[in-house]
Amino acid sequence: MPFLPHTEADVQAMLKAIGANSIDDLFDEIPAELKIQSLTRVPETANEMDVVRLMKVRAKQDEVLLNFAGAGAYEHHIPAAVWQIVGRGEFYSAYTPYQAEASQGTLQLIYEYQTMMTRLTGMDISNASLYDGATSVAEAVLMAERSQKKGGARRVLVPESLHPGYRRTLKAIIDLQAIEIVTLPCPNGVLELSTLEAVQGEFTSLVIPQPNYFGVLEDVDALTDWAQARGALAIAVVNPMSLALLKAPGRWGAKGVDITCGDGQPLGVPMSSGGPYFGFLACRKDIVRNMPGRIVGRTTDLDGKTGYALTLQAREQHIRRAKATSNICTNQGLLVTAATIYMAITGPEGLRRAAAASAANLSALSSRLLKIPGVHALHDGQTHFHEAAFVLPRSAQQVIEQLARQRILAGVALGRDFSGQENSLLVCATETKSAADIEAFAVALEAALA
Repeated sequence: MPFLPHTEADVQAMLKAIGANSIDDLFDEIPAELKIQSLTRVPETANEMDVVRLMKVRAKQDEVLLNFAGAGAYEHHIPAAVWQIVGRGEFYSAYTPYQAEASQGTLQLIYEYQTMMTRLTGMDISNASLYDGATSVAEAVLMAERSQKKGGARRVLVPESLHPGYRRTLKAIIDLQAIEIVTLPCPNGVLELSTLEAVQGEFTSLVIPQPNYFGVLEDVDALTDWAQARGALAIAVVNPMSLALLKAPGRWGAKGVDITCGDGQPLGVPMSSGGPYFGFLACRKDIVRNMPGRIVGRTTDLDGKTGYALTLQAREQHIRRAKATSNICTNQGLLVTAATIYMAITGPEGLRRAAAASAANLSALSSRLLKIPGVHALHDGQTHFHEAAFVLPRSAQQVIEQLARQRILAGVALGRDFSGQENSLLVCATETKSAADIEAFAVALEAALA
């Protein structure tokens, strides 16, 4: 609704009908000391012409940049058909499917999504999604604690190679739940087994990113086996696009990981200035009752027709508050719809080609950047997936700001989160980059460093 149609007479008539003297009476349960008297930072009203002019200025800030930044949000090509279909009324405005008899289309789509995610990750069961990648990691850690019930352990091992934003979110969510986060150093860009061997005492789970924040591939088989040999659960944090080329977490090590999670943004979701995105979470069948959120199941009715319904969703999610299994159980339906349509349109071969092109473009970008005087790889000799860090001869943040004036998003400065890495720049190349794009970036970077 573009404007409020009620006149003052309308408002007074409605108040009289319900026996209230003013609109404020409707909120009299709010203590007076909690109410603010004025909005001091809200500007004065403007006329329509001024507002339109302001919004045009703001819109220019959204012009397309030549983007080589990743770090958890990736610029992939999204076929035009994806959001054309998502924008249809039956998808765009569909509500959470509590009433199965009225939501068969939505439930079927979520079921198809779950099926695709289990095939992509190699896991037994997927839920209907979570908020984003960061909260999915926190939920996976809490799920591991519920599944293990080790009593006094309540510790999770987290490598520095996990996304810094994910680590901050994990701390914020579990900080008051008496779960200790043991942060493991990764001086060579990966988690070494020698670092793990130095860990003392019991722990409940080990978080394994693949690829990690630096784009480096971890030794996932060895890490998974190490955790499980010590009675802990292995939690995989993956980029779903990488799974078109890399081994699925369900096949890591001798038995596969116990829980897989991550951010679904690469699967047909625009970057959108940081969100909204959606998180995915899948697990082994034997611990499914500790999974947060909802699961859609397929069955048959009395007439033998296929039907879909929510299953294994405890009502405590809605009514037990702090005692609930999880209070983060959104299905992020619109974004899951986009991801499902994206995967259906691209198919396994399309995903493989997009991932392979991304890897090839990173290789081409790396080769070109290493020709620039003073530039060298931060993690030389490691294997990467469409993202890598380079050490520059000057501040990475200054270079980013300089190239931004040329409409080039150069990457992410690692010095924001890693002490001593002020000159390190994390760059990303997806299938959207051409040889001309890579050359333009390299030329601009070389000029900025000269």
